[in-house]
Amino acid sequence: MDSGSHSLGSLGRNDDVTVPRNTGGPVFHEPWEAQAFALALSLQERGLFTWKEWATTLGDEIKKAQAAGDPDTGETYYHHWLATLERIVAAKGLADAHLLARTRVAWQHACERTPHGTPIELRPGDFSD
Repeated sequence: MDSGSHSLGSLGRNDDVTVPRNTGGPVFHEPWEAQAFALALSLQERGLFTWKEWATTLGDEIKKAQAAGDPDTGETYYHHWLATLERIVAAKGLADAHLLARTRVAWQHACERTPHGTPIELRPGDFSD
């Protein structure tokens, strides 16, 4: 993967944000990483947070992960994006910590029962209290 990046300004987005790229275009290791990236852009464009607020919170999440032993090799970068999204969404009152945890557990249950290569589907039974 090329470490270069491209400004989103040319894509009609805020030019303070860069998309991870290689010669073929935007690069994400997993589809959920691209979805987390897109969700952050969408929420910022809707005014949920500023990029300064995002950068501060993301920096805090990365520091917490490093203090907990994250080797900071780049493979967990979008885990930090996800943690940042959850933290901001909770702080802004869009979802509380209980709902976020409940949904995370539901996705884990759904992932565990889903064969590799099959789309993951959430079912009511995946949610527990």
